[in-house]
Amino acid sequence: MGSAVSTRQTTRLRVNGTAIEVACPPERILLDLLREELNLTGSKRGCDLGTCGCCTVWVDGRPVLSCLTLARLVDGHDVTTIEGIASPGGLSTLQKAFVEHGATQCGFCTPGFVMTGTALLRDHPGASRAEIERAIAGNLCRCTGYLKIVEAIQAAGRESA
Repeated sequence: MGSAVSTRQTTRLRVNGTAIEVACPPERILLDLLREELNLTGSKRGCDLGTCGCCTVWVDGRPVLSCLTLARLVDGHDVTTIEGIASPGGLSTLQKAFVEHGATQCGFCTPGFVMTGTALLRDHPGASRAEIERAIAGNLCRCTGYLKIVEAIQAAGRESA
């Protein structure tokens, strides 16, 4: 009885602006590559089903669920994690708004909300409450009713508009 051997493939990508080359099995998901091999632990493992949004990162500037994305599929692409969005020497506008509005609660889901909210505000700085609610519909928070999260995104949008 032979053992299965997983072939490792070289994947080249940019993570938070840094060129990375890593050999990983073809079944490796992006979340595991980021957390286990690159020590970028801001993206969280929440459900492994793509229903909670805790693992949200950007691929080429677009929010994606890293728990559902094979690492090999981001070969040649730019990946941005929560660690890559802060302004030099501090927090991003939306991260500051989350703190100021008490939107962090336990903090587990915060990276996913910040990644989704930042992408929304980048593309639609004056997003309405309804647009914000639609944008974050794929992100789940188990601690709150979302009011403070929506208020924080609105406040950051007003500041960056």
